[in-house]
Amino acid sequence: MALLTAETIPHPYPRTYVPKDAKLGDWSVIEPMLNELKNRPLNNVEDLKKWLNDLNDLEQTLSEEGSIRYIRMTCKTDDPQIEKDYVEFLEKVGEPSKPLFFALMKKYWECPHRSGLDKEEFFLYDRSVENQLTLYREENIPLETELEKLSQQYQKLSGSLTVQYDGKEQTLEQMGRYLELTDRAKREEAWKIVSERRLKEKDKFEDLYDQMLKIRGQIAKNAGFDNYRDYMFRRKERFDYSPKDCEAFHQTAEKTIKPLVDKIQQRRMKKMGLSSLKPWDMSVNPDGLAPLKPFDKTEQLIEGCEKILGQVDPEFGANFRQMKELGLLDLDSRKGKAPGGYQSDLEEARIPFIFANSVGVDGDVRTLLHEGGHAMHSFAWKNVPFYPYRHAPMEFCEVASMSMELMGNPYLSVFYPDPKDAARSMIKHLENVISLLPWIATIDAFQHWIYTHPGHTRQERTDQWVNLRKRLGGLEDWTGFEEVRANLWHRQLHIFEVPFYYIEYGIAQLGALQVWRNVRKDKAEGVKLYKRGLAVGGSKPLPEIFEEAGIHFDFSLKMIQPLMDEVEKELDRLAALS
Repeated sequence: MALLTAETIPHPYPRTYVPKDAKLGDWSVIEPMLNELKNRPLNNVEDLKKWLNDLNDLEQTLSEEGSIRYIRMTCKTDDPQIEKDYVEFLEKVGEPSKPLFFALMKKYWECPHRSGLDKEEFFLYDRSVENQLTLYREENIPLETELEKLSQQYQKLSGSLTVQYDGKEQTLEQMGRYLELTDRAKREEAWKIVSERRLKEKDKFEDLYDQMLKIRGQIAKNAGFDNYRDYMFRRKERFDYSPKDCEAFHQTAEKTIKPLVDKIQQRRMKKMGLSSLKPWDMSVNPDGLAPLKPFDKTEQLIEGCEKILGQVDPEFGANFRQMKELGLLDLDSRKGKAPGGYQSDLEEARIPFIFANSVGVDGDVRTLLHEGGHAMHSFAWKNVPFYPYRHAPMEFCEVASMSMELMGNPYLSVFYPDPKDAARSMIKHLENVISLLPWIATIDAFQHWIYTHPGHTRQERTDQWVNLRKRLGGLEDWTGFEEVRANLWHRQLHIFEVPFYYIEYGIAQLGALQVWRNVRKDKAEGVKLYKRGLAVGGSKPLPEIFEEAGIHFDFSLKMIQPLMDEVEKELDRLAALS
């Protein structure tokens, strides 16, 4: 896979302010542009509009430069020069630019001609600017840079973990395929070797996290907040829900969703003829069938997902094909590559990039459809004229991705010609959807506790994690492996890298299930509404974006229970087919 560069992708939208040949990693090039914007006279509303356009041009070009360097770093975490390029951009461009961007926001806010802008059109932007001005503290800038470097260390540590197994060195992602084997002894052996490898690094993960906690606590204190949780709710501009709403979701997950998870796992245990389920029993087919093998080569994964996206909507297939042709897919798992998967926007080109770690299992199809949903969102909002409105809130961005996974289910024959295999895949997916919701509640509740209990000990943190897993976890028997369970959170990168970014998945999954329900009822209308929601970008408040997509921003018991009932009925229908 060739490393991504700005020169390898088309840029159909001409720059309006930043010189075409500007070296975007050079502070001596960036600083004069920021100062020019800072000092430029704004004599009327037209001057202000032109100034905003030029500011947006600079913001999106710098964003793309940062994205490209991040993508390159995650694709090759073991390349010292690529790591250096990424860290230097953080230190020499990202950090010194923040005070000047703050000055630019202040200039906008204090401009007397701001009153001449359309109040309705600029309401969301003004709300965001006012919030950022309120939160800004110059002393937090170096602290935020330090956090980004610690996140990079987490990526590097996670990406370096490999084991010797089956006669070869393998990444921990590659080891996941062994958990689908029908040979229980082999599954247990593979699970144990991976768990032992992670435990060897537990102190390093804990050390990293303690450093992060200390810095985050100081950031919140500097900004005038009692704790980092409350600071992050403001930082993430969660104007439409509160910590109490999240706590209500945790309780609903326990009372309404966990019982369905327990039913699913009881059915698994019965089919497998087991008296208890061990952690290595959760991915294998409970009927004793061989693991689903959707593809052998990554090219087949790409071709199949292109077909599925095209069957959901022809425009989606065409968009994905363009990404393939431009080399904007890096999907193979390999040594030195960061774990996980993500979609990144190349802001200036207005085109997405997808990163994944595919090893030939059914989950790889889901990952690519998921990130493909994010990518279709990017294509949908690329023509939103005002740059700050192109990105929707994350609570809806994840609706875009999770809905695509669900909408792709009827077309899995491209990977599974046998309808029974397709049904197996759909069952596994829906079961994972339901099982993920209590896990999301666990991660979110864990972080609420962590950041509202400053000064806690590592043991207290571990105890809280274990208690949450007992409350919200499934029926797995961890006897003899209590230490592994106590450290499971180390593999959740969101806790380390993007704190409090996880409840969005829960909110969005409930939205995605509503999209799924709409499409099942009337495909043409359901997809039309979905696309309409995508095209809004971030130009409307969160509840209104949900409405545009034909769904409701609601994660109450009243909303959740009917969705759980519908999923349960569909699981019963699919079970009869498989």
